[in-house]
Amino acid sequence: MSVLLDAGDVLALGPVAAVAAIRDALAAGLDPDADVPRAVLPLAAGQGLLMPSEYGGWFGVKVATVAPGNAGRGLPRINATYLLHDSETLTCSAILDGVALTTLRTPAVAVAACLDRLRTLAGFSPGGLRLVVFGAGPQGEGHVTTIRAHVPVAEAVVVTRRGGAAPAWADRHLAAGDPEVAGRVRGADVLVTATSAREPVVQGRLVRDSAVVLAVGSHEPSVRELDGALMARATVVVESRVAALREAGDVVLAVKEEGLDPDSLVTMAELLTSGAVVPAGRPLVVKTTGMAWEDLVVAAAAYRQGGRKA
Repeated sequence: MSVLLDAGDVLALGPVAAVAAIRDALAAGLDPDADVPRAVLPLAAGQGLLMPSEYGGWFGVKVATVAPGNAGRGLPRINATYLLHDSETLTCSAILDGVALTTLRTPAVAVAACLDRLRTLAGFSPGGLRLVVFGAGPQGEGHVTTIRAHVPVAEAVVVTRRGGAAPAWADRHLAAGDPEVAGRVRGADVLVTATSAREPVVQGRLVRDSAVVLAVGSHEPSVRELDGALMARATVVVESRVAALREAGDVVLAVKEEGLDPDSLVTMAELLTSGAVVPAGRPLVVKTTGMAWEDLVVAAAAYRQGGRKA
């Protein structure tokens, strides 16, 4: 009999365990390049996404929908359900809240990729890291929460188009046009872009050489949040070269227009299993688009922690 894991059950896994699940799977030999590409289906009111994967004794699939018009209805733009199956019997062990799963695993993947760099930066910043986050939605909050769970944070500044009151998880909230934003970007240890923007939201020339940039908002080849100037001077870490060159507009457009060498991309697996060298004197960009294996390993961890009790 399938158990139901609602949003609270999924989020109870927590960011530390979610990051560990991602890193452990890669260290154990999971190959992201072998993952099945997600299917994106055009629908009358938006998109449908199917994301299947099998690993470690589990098969799972996320069924998600993206409805741009839902904002005007006061409804979520993204809805999702996750089905987790035992690989041996192919019976459904659990049905999970897919939105909560995505909210948890997306920052877990980004932080898993740069955790060593974050810890190094924290070692030189006794007061904590300075964060600038573009986007005030769940992913902006999720990245701040996940970073805070691993290293001290001195300040989190959120930037949106219009600005406004600071959300509970941020110290300041600035409008994108505020002159203060440039100075905040220059001083940031970590920048997060978690927006629905289709053009760059960060001026790459302002980003300091030691900074970490986590870009998670775009997953279409024609859409980007980071400019080519930043991508060309950074070490760029991706989940999978194949997936990044297929879906990550930040990468695809920089390769096409700015001369980013596809062979220079570093995968998360290379960082964790073969000791790929990440130069200290260059920005570190972690560009993720979201892959099915990530949902699977975090869903399995959530089930192992809480599902058997349901």
